[in-house]
Amino acid sequence: MKFDEIIKKLKSLEKPENVKGMTRYGINSNNNLGISIYTLRSIAKEIGKDHDLALKLWNSGIHDARLLACFIDKPEKVTGEQMDSWLKDFDSWDVCDQVCTSLFDLSPLAWTKVFEWVERNEEFEKRGAFSLIAGLSVHDKNASDKKFENFFPLIKKNSTDERNYVKKAVNWALRNIGKRNLSLNKKAIKTAKQIQKIDSKTARWIANDAIRELTSEKIQNKLKKIKKVDGKISILSKNK
Repeated sequence: MKFDEIIKKLKSLEKPENVKGMTRYGINSNNNLGISIYTLRSIAKEIGKDHDLALKLWNSGIHDARLLACFIDKPEKVTGEQMDSWLKDFDSWDVCDQVCTSLFDLSPLAWTKVFEWVERNEEFEKRGAFSLIAGLSVHDKNASDKKFENFFPLIKKNSTDERNYVKKAVNWALRNIGKRNLSLNKKAIKTAKQIQKIDSKTARWIANDAIRELTSEKIQNKLKKIKKVDGKISILSKNK
């Protein structure tokens, strides 16, 4: 499917009534056609992986086309320059999160970008760093615990950022690390308790919410079924 055909198809699926609903959830309405994420993922399957086409779709500036771009791009083709360029274009939490957890976190460059982007000042750019952490926590099955432990100081340092889209991403990153295995769970809870003592309403919210989930019976039972074999995470079968 060619670029012009895709844009034409996207515009034919425009749903202005959906845009109003998305706006209520903080999604940017600029150049937004209101196409559901499920429809976009379906279209992405039809298209297949195509790096050059992804770049064109992103450059269209259309909200939905940018989401589609991250679904069809090839992680191995993504460059550091592309990551930084797209980061500057983030203007909505959904684009930020989908790009960071569906594409960028699959790139080996993601680990370095976390430490670079966390120093950014723009709200969605800083959120990008913590969205990457959240994505890496789920998708990089072979990464060592130590690599994730290196993120705890970043989480603690930024736990006082009162901006809504930053504080929620900081919380998300902490919770996802803590759901990776029992060892990291204990260390994430320890970090949360340290954050809890900071004289900041935002920090306390981040900590309390993380502790609530990470100490829950549901998460604890799930983590007990996880083991590591040769550094790789696997799920114990119910029969064991």
